[in-house]
Amino acid sequence: MAKTALSTSEEEPRRSNARKVAKRRFGRVRKLSSGRFQARYLGPDGVDRPAPETFATKKDADRWLVLKEAEIQRGDWMSPERGKVLFSDYAAEWIDDRVLKPRTEELYRGLLKNHIAPTFGEYNLVDIKEADIRRWRKERLGVVGQSTVAKAYQLLKSIMGTAVDDERIRRNPCRIKGAGTPDTPEREMIPLAKVLEIADAVPSRYRALVLLGTFASLRWGELAGLRRMHLDVDGGVVRVVGALAELDGGKLVDGTPKSWAGRRTVSIPPEIIPDLRVHLDEFAEPGEYGHVFVGPKGAMLRRSSFRRIWRKVQAEVSLPGFRFHDLRHVGNTLASANGASLKELMTRMGHSSTRAALIYQHGSKERDEVIARALGQAFKKARDIEPKKPSGTPRARKIMKF
Repeated sequence: MAKTALSTSEEEPRRSNARKVAKRRFGRVRKLSSGRFQARYLGPDGVDRPAPETFATKKDADRWLVLKEAEIQRGDWMSPERGKVLFSDYAAEWIDDRVLKPRTEELYRGLLKNHIAPTFGEYNLVDIKEADIRRWRKERLGVVGQSTVAKAYQLLKSIMGTAVDDERIRRNPCRIKGAGTPDTPEREMIPLAKVLEIADAVPSRYRALVLLGTFASLRWGELAGLRRMHLDVDGGVVRVVGALAELDGGKLVDGTPKSWAGRRTVSIPPEIIPDLRVHLDEFAEPGEYGHVFVGPKGAMLRRSSFRRIWRKVQAEVSLPGFRFHDLRHVGNTLASANGASLKELMTRMGHSSTRAALIYQHGSKERDEVIARALGQAFKKARDIEPKKPSGTPRARKIMKF
C-alpha cells in the first residue's frame, strides 16, 4: 500500500502541471513536426496571430508570450500589419504631405532617390532594423562625402520617426549617435584685409554684394532676392523678408528665408553705406520692387552664373577654397569677437537654434589675448593689495613645508 501511495504522490505534480498548461491564461504553444515550438496569441483586435518566428524550446516560446502579454497590458501593442508598408511608398507620401521650400523639397527627393531608396525602397517599414541602418551608412560613407551621408541619414531618421508617430513601427531604428551631424572642419578665418581684396577684385556691380554678405551676414539667396524697398540706407538697416532659390534644373523661385527666424532686420555698418548708395544708383533695378542685385543684362542673379566670376576672384586673391558663403562666416566671427552675445548672433544670422551661433562663440585669438590680459591685470591688482606676511611666520613656514 505504501508503494502505491508513493506512486500516487509522484503523479500528483505532473497532473497539476498538466492542468496549468491546459489553463494557460494567455496564448498557446504547440510543437511542430520540425521539433521547434510555435507560439500564438489573440490580439486586442480579435485576430489570432503566430509569433514572427519559431522557438528552439517550449520555455523560449512561453517567455515570448509573457512579454507579448505585458506589451498588451502596457498599451504598447500595435498590429504587425501596420508596419507592412513599402518604405518607398511611405517616404514619397512623407515628402508630399509636407510644406517645404522648393530647394529643400528638391534636396529631399534627391537624397531619397540616390541614397536611401536603392537600399530600403523595397523594405517594409517594420523590416528595417538598426543593423540594416548601420550597414547602409557604412556603405554610403565609402561612396560619397560625410556631409551627404549625414543629410541622408537625418532624412531617413525623420521619416522613420513619423512612422513611429503614425504607429506603423514601435521605435525608430535610426539610433546612431551623431550620424546626422557631419564632422565638418572649421572654416579658416581670413583677415579683414582679404575681404577688401575680394571686394576690389570682383566686378564693380558685385562689390556691394560682397560687403553686404560679409557685414550684414546675409545668405546668397537672401542677397539675390533683396529688393530696394527692403534696403534702407538712410536708416542703416536691411530687412530680410525674401530669398531667391535656384533649383538644379535652373528654375528660379522667389520665396521666403529658410525659417521664421530668417525674417529679420539687420543693422549695416555706416562705413559701407556709401558703397551701397553707389550700387543703387548704378546697378540696381529701378522702382521700390526692383531687385538690388541683378546680372549684367538685368536678369535675376544666378549662383551658377556668378560661380565663374567667383573662381577668377579666388585665383586673383590666392584663396582657392574660399566660398562666397564664407564671407558670412567672417562677418559672424567678427561680430562675436567684438562682444556680440549668443542671442544677438542668432538674430543677426537668422537662426532659431543656438547650434550654429555657438560656432562663433569660441572667439578669435586676438580676443582671447585681450581676455588673458584682463585676467592678468585682475590678478596683479589682487596681489598688490594683499597684506604682506613676514617670511618667518608659522604660516609661511607651513606653506614652505608643503
